[in-house]
Amino acid sequence: MKRYIPNALTLLNLFCGCIAVIFAVNNNFITAALFVFLGIFFDFFDGFAARKLNVQSELGVQLDSLADMVTSGLVPGIVMYKLLELIELDWGETDTSQILFGVSIFSCLGLTITLASAYRLAKFNIDTEQQNYFKGLPTPANALLILSLPLIMEYQNSDLINSIILNQWFLIGLTAFSCWILNANIKLFALKFKDWSFKNNSIRYIFILLCVVLLIVLQFAAIPLIILLYISMSVLDNLTSK
Repeated sequence: MKRYIPNALTLLNLFCGCIAVIFAVNNNFITAALFVFLGIFFDFFDGFAARKLNVQSELGVQLDSLADMVTSGLVPGIVMYKLLELIELDWGETDTSQILFGVSIFSCLGLTITLASAYRLAKFNIDTEQQNYFKGLPTPANALLILSLPLIMEYQNSDLINSIILNQWFLIGLTAFSCWILNANIKLFALKFKDWSFKNNSIRYIFILLCVVLLIVLQFAAIPLIILLYISMSVLDNLTSK
């Protein structure tokens, strides 16, 4: 019976992703973000449960990637599509030459995040090296980065911040960065503890401590900074280890 527990958690991740898609399509980004956070929670604990119960399986690996594709791949792509669509609406009437089957060609740039996520997950499934570290930003972290934008606008309402987030070049640049960092050949440390010693996990403990401080001080605005901190600390760790 215990062998079904990790897969059940993975399916709960997928279920949360499906619900998040519905809310994102209907411009309810806050609820969509809530279900993505919940899905990522299940995503973390399905692997944890599999290791603790010693029931890892190839089926679980494949199922996990399929669930991540929806929760952490499709949802952020839709959210970015919708944010780019908001910019077009602010411009006024959209040029009909930029509409294909009722879909904005410009806004479809946001869906490249979904394509890059699919490519990253496919590479991860066949890469035997990514056991103790990641190559490129994991899709859940990237999803948090994208989903943080509407949360920042909603809960930390600032004209300056909103004008930056809803700037076309900022969103296009962030989309390009997101697609690149998902598949960049950069080693990023994994938050997996083989033991609880500070010596073997110093970078993880320091990162978690800094995350807590940033979240307390900056709230949702801390999320993009945390992602940048994660990448920077990983690069620094790679350089010092050499």
